[in-house]
Amino acid sequence: MVREINSETFIVERDMLKMRNLARVLPVGLLLLPNLVIADELNAGDTAWMITATVLVLFMTIPGLSLFYAGMVRSKNVLSVLMQCFAITGLMSILWALYLYSLAFSDGGSVNAFVGGLDKAFLSGVTVDAMSGTIPETVFMTFQMTFAIITPALIVGAFAERMKFSALLIFMSLWVTICYAPVCHWVWGGGWLGEFGILDFAGGTVVHINAGIAGLVAALVMGKRAGYPSAQMPPHNLGLTIVGASMLWVGWFGFNAGSELAADNVAGMAMAVTQLATAAAALSWMFAEWLKHGKPSVLGIASGAVAGLVAITPACGSVGPMGAIALGLVAGVGCFFASTALKRAVGYDDSLDVFGVHAVGGIIGALGVGILCASQFGGAGFGGDNSSISAQLGAQTIGVVSTIVYTSICSYIILKILDSLIGLRVDEDQESEGLDLSLHNERGYIL
Repeated sequence: MVREINSETFIVERDMLKMRNLARVLPVGLLLLPNLVIADELNAGDTAWMITATVLVLFMTIPGLSLFYAGMVRSKNVLSVLMQCFAITGLMSILWALYLYSLAFSDGGSVNAFVGGLDKAFLSGVTVDAMSGTIPETVFMTFQMTFAIITPALIVGAFAERMKFSALLIFMSLWVTICYAPVCHWVWGGGWLGEFGILDFAGGTVVHINAGIAGLVAALVMGKRAGYPSAQMPPHNLGLTIVGASMLWVGWFGFNAGSELAADNVAGMAMAVTQLATAAAALSWMFAEWLKHGKPSVLGIASGAVAGLVAITPACGSVGPMGAIALGLVAGVGCFFASTALKRAVGYDDSLDVFGVHAVGGIIGALGVGILCASQFGGAGFGGDNSSISAQLGAQTIGVVSTIVYTSICSYIILKILDSLIGLRVDEDQESEGLDLSLHNERGYIL
């Protein structure tokens, strides 16, 4: 009888203890509940990561890309390149807020397959409380803004040392409106390529092929720099270039891992494969150059790293570590020959090898992911309704070809119209003097 009483007492006391413990943790549980059970409510971890990723991508343009390009031009043009990248950063930020974000990421109604509408023009509806998944829409909008900044900035390298600053501003404004925003919508904004199942995790087609092809068209339309290729035009400060490339390498983790839009396992894998592909490409370019020319160069290894970053960009959400290394090895060698042998054979003056690194690297990555995404190669699987390597490779090919054709035609038309109206190039005296003095009345170096 005593044991029964003690047993009952024990049960009552145990239950009371449970009630007291529940009362202690209930307020905390209620506070955490929105993040646990409601998917479209703000997630602090995702938001913190995406703010960080946004800063990293902006860091890629200013100062990363700016210094990378500035070191490769002649000393009389160093400020002009820095100025172009800086001005593009400001110009694209404003245009993105006014209408580009809406064209890229809103519903275009009957033409939604090709371009968005103007429902979000002037950032209408993008309020402090507006959400995009688990992060504020303000963060998503700004993150995507940094992509719209760096894409036209990449094109600068193709016509460095010879374009009017006024022509640059007008061309970039028209190009992002006609080329970047629609292609972005095709892939990420609900357009036809996204529905087709293309894999472009962070911008192989949207950013790199788009910019690289536009750069090639611009170089062809504007013609060669005075004295090219007979005159020697070596980079004036490779120290700036390697520092800029290092900043690009670091910032690219925001570019690639940030494109998951969440702090999760996919972002972690994107980070890992980005590092591996970049390292492989830097080494493969270095060894290819070493074998061909007898010595490895700082410019070569820096360019190889950027080629690897470009190639892994469309693939970082879909390939495994070994696939990333393979992709990097191919990209390093492929972009090396595109930037040297192909460039000499065709004879175009792409000043800083925008086509050879970004277009070719983007094509290698966009097509490579069609194969390496397969599970037998350690990938995450196919996109959309694609169920085989051939189907996925077909979708990737359609995406690559459509981007090349569309951007080539539109870029050519924009450039030719501007050339006829205001002229694209500085005159011979200005080019000879250097754009720093002739366009900005400043010197990069006071000697």
